[in-house]
Amino acid sequence: MIRRIDLRDGAAGTDPDYRTLVPRADFDVEAAVHVVRPICDDVRDRGVEAIREYSRKFDRVEQTDITVPRQALRDALAELDPAIRAGLEESVRRLRLTCEAELESDVVTDLGPGARVTQRLVPVDRVGLYVPGGVAPLVSSVLMNVVPAQVAGVGSIALTSSPQADFGGLPHPTILAACELLGIEEVYAVGGAQAIAMFAHGAGPCRRVDLVTGPGNIYTVSAKRLLKGLVGIDSEAGPTEIAVLADETADAGHVAADLVSQAEHDPMAASVLVTDSLRLADEVEAELDKQVAATRHVERVRTALTGVQSGIVLVDDVEQGLAVVNAYAAEHTEIQTADAATVARRVRNAGAVFVGPWAPVSLGDYCAGSNHVLPTAGCACHSSGLSVRSFLRAIHLVEYSREALDEVAGHVTTLAHAEDLPGHAAAVDVRFDR
Repeated sequence: MIRRIDLRDGAAGTDPDYRTLVPRADFDVEAAVHVVRPICDDVRDRGVEAIREYSRKFDRVEQTDITVPRQALRDALAELDPAIRAGLEESVRRLRLTCEAELESDVVTDLGPGARVTQRLVPVDRVGLYVPGGVAPLVSSVLMNVVPAQVAGVGSIALTSSPQADFGGLPHPTILAACELLGIEEVYAVGGAQAIAMFAHGAGPCRRVDLVTGPGNIYTVSAKRLLKGLVGIDSEAGPTEIAVLADETADAGHVAADLVSQAEHDPMAASVLVTDSLRLADEVEAELDKQVAATRHVERVRTALTGVQSGIVLVDDVEQGLAVVNAYAAEHTEIQTADAATVARRVRNAGAVFVGPWAPVSLGDYCAGSNHVLPTAGCACHSSGLSVRSFLRAIHLVEYSREALDEVAGHVTTLAHAEDLPGHAAAVDVRFDR
């Protein structure tokens, strides 16, 4: 079901680079850029006409309009199962609390009499939120994108998700219901690379945005990489991944279930167990055999678990296990060890860390109050998950009086001449008739 990588007893060498030894998907974003470039260029040049053609080709949907009608949003919420609505509302409540706690005040620094620098956090003017809807209708991603943008104070929010042949060319109704619940009125039925291009270039009724956020498949991620610069992006959040660091105290049934839960997302999903317990590894393998056979999406899960991106990594101890998970930099890292809280605080590279046996990744996907739009493919070593800060920009306000400028004028002109920029020096000197 799942391969093993044995790094015990010095098998990794004396100075190992664990990044090259851990399981990793063959996720070549750069190669896919060549596939999506003509799509993005076509949307730039032909707009909605090109989008409709790609919807016909990729989604098997005939479209006359890419805009989701307001009535469709209202109807979707009215027809939503009350239990699902209650779950969404509780998830929103918890996420909004953590987002509001992230809000920061202006930072004012007084550098001397009359010399002040103030850092203001200003929301992005307009954002485009991408919600995957192909393999599974990720309604939770609506909440994870929208709530932090709203709390940040973004004035204009557009959201898009793939058109579905089963729903008359509209996105999944649960996604539409969540949009209505959150007050998002500008919604489009566009998926894939063409959706990112629509946001970046503007097409038809959709004005171009300043920032695109949200997870997606390799083609969506590649389009974000290609168009980064023309438009801001949150991160390259592709197929999901989980790394579980566990010792002999972990419950094999729990660990196996958590590996399966992420494999359920996508055939390219990565599920990795890092453990110093051979007994646990054996028991998890046995549990996987039972649990996969009983799961609904058995072929998808089996493909993910048997792929090169998944595996059980055997280590000498938890210390080595920490080195491995920090090198792996997983989107989701679970710590199921003795004294899990202490071990978790030593994880430096992860999109989110789930501590102990009662904090499975599934909790974070829905109702933990954390955000599940997280960096993948090792990007957690330099990128953060989606948050209120993702939708804010820092701007410095520089306020100096005549006396304060005069105090540092000599330093400014000296440094300007050192860089052979006499105009810079003159811009100071002219204020003092020098």
